[in-house]
Amino acid sequence: MTSTITNAPTDAPTDAPAGTGTGTGTGTGTPPWHSALRRAKHACTRPDPWKRGPLLTALALLLGLFLLLHGWIPNRVGNLGSLVETFLPWFGLFVPVLLAGALWRRSAAALCALLLPLTVWLNLFGGLFVDKSHGGGDLTVVSHNVGAENPDPAGTARDLVASGAEVLALEEISAEAKPLYEKALAKAYPHHTVQGTVGLWSKLPLSDARPVDTEQDVGPLGDAKPADAVLADTRALRATVATDQGPLAVYVAHLGSVRVVPGEGFATGHRDRGARALAKSVAAERNERVVLLGDMNGTLDDRALAGLTSRLDSAQEKAGDGFGFTWPAKFPVARIDQILVRGVQPQAAWTLPATGSDHLPVAAAIDYR
Repeated sequence: MTSTITNAPTDAPTDAPAGTGTGTGTGTGTPPWHSALRRAKHACTRPDPWKRGPLLTALALLLGLFLLLHGWIPNRVGNLGSLVETFLPWFGLFVPVLLAGALWRRSAAALCALLLPLTVWLNLFGGLFVDKSHGGGDLTVVSHNVGAENPDPAGTARDLVASGAEVLALEEISAEAKPLYEKALAKAYPHHTVQGTVGLWSKLPLSDARPVDTEQDVGPLGDAKPADAVLADTRALRATVATDQGPLAVYVAHLGSVRVVPGEGFATGHRDRGARALAKSVAAERNERVVLLGDMNGTLDDRALAGLTSRLDSAQEKAGDGFGFTWPAKFPVARIDQILVRGVQPQAAWTLPATGSDHLPVAAAIDYR
């Protein structure tokens, strides 16, 4: 018995590429029209770049208004306005954070909104990054809060002598450290006066040295200070330095400390009264040339120092480079140690290396006008 084997013909090609379908929907591949439809649906439902990131856009605008109108933040509740102004430059760090968010969300609206805080911040602080020093100067002055807890007063004194300053102001001099500073500075500075916890040392003759009352009965509305609001020690002095171009009135001050107190907020009562009293003394000063050296326990953006900043110029802003932060010494976040002038021209301003204090010393070279 014989059998015949016949191969049946097939209509399907035998060399079709793997993974392609037959168009019936039963294959393993994805039809081209399906991908095109999905892309079209995604394009239609995806938000427009100008509509993405509404929260980022709102935060950027609020940050810009916050920086622009910081002077409107009231001090009636916990001195919030002064607290914000103490650290005002640091709010600029929110700009790159929001920028990263805007780029991640690809939000055109947020990117445009960021122009407001960036512009305001640069207007407020951009000028500080331009080196305005000119070199030279008729007189170099140095101010340093040496710290009552300074473990090495003699070493601090040696560092200050090395600065070469003609006039040296010290604040927060403890009773124990006073003779150490007087001994260590005597050779370089033959003239000096100490009033309470502040002192002035000079290579040039001094005269008319006297304490300045920073606890006068003055308030923002003429109100009297509380009866128990008197600081124990003298914290400011005034003296005349005899220069070859005439007398120079030098004030040294250490305004009251500030604290963030739970339930009370930013406690600045002593500091604010001292600033008003010191401003009153400076306003009454008859000498055309005035230099104020000291720890103001506040930045120049703080409205509490307006009475001083309206009458005196900052050496750092006129002739410095950068923010010149001075406190705390290990990682400075604010410039609360100031050199303010009137009737003289700052030529350079800078901070000195750290000593045993928790503040950095500040220095300035000035020209007589």
